[in-house]
Amino acid sequence: MCGIIGYIGKNNPNDILINGLYNLEYRGYDSSGIAICDNKNIEIIKSIGRVSNLEEKIKKESRLNASYGIAHTRWATNGEASLKNAHPHKVGRVTIVHNGIIENADILKENLIKKGYTFNSETDSEVVAALLDSYLKELDVLVAINKLTKSLVGSYAIGIIIDNYNGIYAIRKDSPLILGIGLNEYFLASDITAIIKYTNKYILLDEGEIAFLTYNDYKIYKNKKIITKEILIADNIDTVNEKKDYSHYMLKEIMEEPIVLQKLIKKYSNSINQEKLNLSDYKEIDIVACGSAMYAGFIGQNLFEEYANIKTNVYPASEYRYKNKIYNDNTLVILISQSGETADTIAAMREVKRLGLPTLAIVNNKDSTIAREADIKILTEAGVEVAVATTKAYILQVSVLALMAYITACKKNLLKESINYNDFEKVPILLKEVIENNNQYKNIAEELYKDERCFYIGRGIDYAMCMEASLKLKEVSYIHSEAYQAGELKHGSISLIEKNTKIISIITDKKLKEKTISNIKEVEARGAKVIIVTTKDLDEFEDHLKIVVPTTNKFMNSILVIATLQLLAYYVALKRNCDIDKPRNLAKSVTVE
Repeated sequence: MCGIIGYIGKNNPNDILINGLYNLEYRGYDSSGIAICDNKNIEIIKSIGRVSNLEEKIKKESRLNASYGIAHTRWATNGEASLKNAHPHKVGRVTIVHNGIIENADILKENLIKKGYTFNSETDSEVVAALLDSYLKELDVLVAINKLTKSLVGSYAIGIIIDNYNGIYAIRKDSPLILGIGLNEYFLASDITAIIKYTNKYILLDEGEIAFLTYNDYKIYKNKKIITKEILIADNIDTVNEKKDYSHYMLKEIMEEPIVLQKLIKKYSNSINQEKLNLSDYKEIDIVACGSAMYAGFIGQNLFEEYANIKTNVYPASEYRYKNKIYNDNTLVILISQSGETADTIAAMREVKRLGLPTLAIVNNKDSTIAREADIKILTEAGVEVAVATTKAYILQVSVLALMAYITACKKNLLKESINYNDFEKVPILLKEVIENNNQYKNIAEELYKDERCFYIGRGIDYAMCMEASLKLKEVSYIHSEAYQAGELKHGSISLIEKNTKIISIITDKKLKEKTISNIKEVEARGAKVIIVTTKDLDEFEDHLKIVVPTTNKFMNSILVIATLQLLAYYVALKRNCDIDKPRNLAKSVTVE
């Protein structure tokens, strides 16, 4: 999940590299560092913590009048967050930055130690630098790098500087890396957002390719031959990530939800685009995802089974790859990922494709690995999401699944009540109304922020919402929060309920309402304080602290409910003085397994 940027050209690399790292901090912020070169000398500066720490250190220590360099912001995997483990790593003639995990690093390290190499860090990345340095003692650069790619087992995106070779080499496998094409300057980056300030032209580097960036040109090699690749153009509007007047990116991105939702619903208002969401040919669906994307999948499961009559299973991608898969005829595998680079989801997708099953991806990044390799891709088009805790991207994932369930139900003539597409077109307006009711969420946050634990309970689709709401609270506020099926709480975990324990109960399903109320009474009898989240048509909770959202069609109720609970999590975290946009230990794009 680390972030990589490289630059070579006519401008000061320090400024460009630091700006790029700021835009890549969502990928990790345990430590950061740069390596810059003036064609003869290399200067490496590293710092623990945020990029701002590195920036201050560079201002004090940098002495080199350099013209190219590589930089890195780290999410710790192999080895703790420390100065010795921070990137870049230099061994012999080789300096590298690396994103990914090298699974055979220990074996490689043992062999390198026998050859006389010593190691200063606990990282697998230093092993990569040493291995390449060992190959360069006998082989030409391209041959050595090609041999390196065949020696490494695992995932990687690597930027490389080699002494006496004025330029930057780059390779990748299962971790994202792009080349930016400017005017007499070239870039390397994990994400277009890192370089969009300087250029919107880029090339997707693929597995098995070696890139070499110099002052005057760039070359891409495959099988020792130079190849030509398409130069893509990024949409600047979709890559702007300014915070504007908002105190946090998370709040800004929640407030953008009505805009991006309206765009999505409008896109599928015509019959041609609706047909892309028609899943009536499939008898069974497996939804495979991680984290919030998986919880979006649980909402989709409820909608597909309830309204489209399609048996649907939801699996964490990290487990799906290894389970014994028993498929029925006409099974579709849906993969959901905000970044499209989630390593576990990519691995699951490739296993499914190996087995010959059709794959459909719901992704935000059109150029991502999952978007490119899936048989069908549905773009959420949420735009840039900087805050580590997903909000608007999650809302659109749920919306795509809801539209799929609705359109499929219509095609199969299964709808028992009259719901028109116009009902969907009204939801963005209702969503705007809901998220602008900030005082309500601030008041409830006052009740929650001093607690160290909290429970969310619900039944059916309400429980699916509970899982995401609970995750959001624990991500940004560090409150230990758990989600339970309301009827299951009494089977053991009710032992944790004591006086003033906070319970947030979601009730949007009329047929399950009375059952959930019974469970509310059970926890209240043990001293719990219950907060109700419900729709206007079901509101009869005068004696409770509550959040009431407008009633809309059953496919989209969850959109309004989750938005309110995103805001609640935000205001609780704000009261607790948490680092809302960059919670501890987290990274947004999880590119390691």
